[in-house]
Amino acid sequence: MDGATHAKQPSRSSDPLVVRSSTHARGKQHVIAIAAAATLAFLCLSSSALGAAASVGLGSATSFSVLAGSTVTNTGPTTMFGDLGLSPGSSVTGAPHVLGASHIDDAVAIGAKNALTTAYNDAASRPSNGSAGTELAGQVFLPGVRTATGALLLSSGSVTLDAQGNPNAVFVFQIGSTLITGSNTSVVLVNGAQACNVFWQVGSSATLGTGTRFVGTVMAMATITAKTAATIHGRLFASTGAVNLDTNTITTSNCPSSESGSGGGTETTPVPSGIAPGALVPPASKPLTAKQRAALRARVLARRRRAAKRRAAQEHPAARPPLTHKHGAFTG
Repeated sequence: MDGATHAKQPSRSSDPLVVRSSTHARGKQHVIAIAAAATLAFLCLSSSALGAAASVGLGSATSFSVLAGSTVTNTGPTTMFGDLGLSPGSSVTGAPHVLGASHIDDAVAIGAKNALTTAYNDAASRPSNGSAGTELAGQVFLPGVRTATGALLLSSGSVTLDAQGNPNAVFVFQIGSTLITGSNTSVVLVNGAQACNVFWQVGSSATLGTGTRFVGTVMAMATITAKTAATIHGRLFASTGAVNLDTNTITTSNCPSSESGSGGGTETTPVPSGIAPGALVPPASKPLTAKQRAALRARVLARRRRAAKRRAAQEHPAARPPLTHKHGAFTG
């Protein structure tokens, strides 16, 4: 029919069913987008958390350079920067030069040995990120936990620990039986790696060869022997056996938070006069002179006194002066 008036088709935008359907679709897409973003964020955070594993907390053992179970023996002019502890044994022979305090089968030594047990079990129970092999020479390790089911040897040259620019990077080596280093070998730290975050959990005994430049905290179940002129930037902890020393220098490696176990930060190891800044340890061929030892001891004691004053100030803050109250005025 010409001229007939056609019925006006309703607009889709005015159809309430269409509007509700469209709104629902957009809402569903929005929810999916939020869920996807949340999943991505969770994965990123999880990855970050895995990449920043906590350090092994040493608790009250942190201040010790040497802890032993049965005895401590020494030959020659050995110097340790931190404390010396022994329990349940009571025999220390050879008079090593201890810049810290000596605790022989006392409450402090017992507490430190208990802390060592906790730290040892922590390191031993961590899930492995891969094998350390049987020979460390020439290898480069990134942060993580590496496992050697039997003995682990550094026969020659060096092994490198690469923190990839992360000062919180933690390196844990789980060793089923013995750890042995050859003469004049070394552990090298690069790209921000810190000795305070390196741990060697040894199932039996450890032997550091003549002239070895070693890094990290050694926690051995039995005995540790450091041969002539071996230098250690870290700690030697023997749970049940002896620590045997011979003309060694042990510079205790401390991160600011190594007691709690979160690691990281700048190390605070004191460096004796005459040693270049940044050196891991004094040269093995040049033991500290009596003058250097005296100066270093004075510096360590002064630092401890300052730390004690800071702790005392935190524990006993100065009393706040009484407020002067005036009627109708706020003075607090």
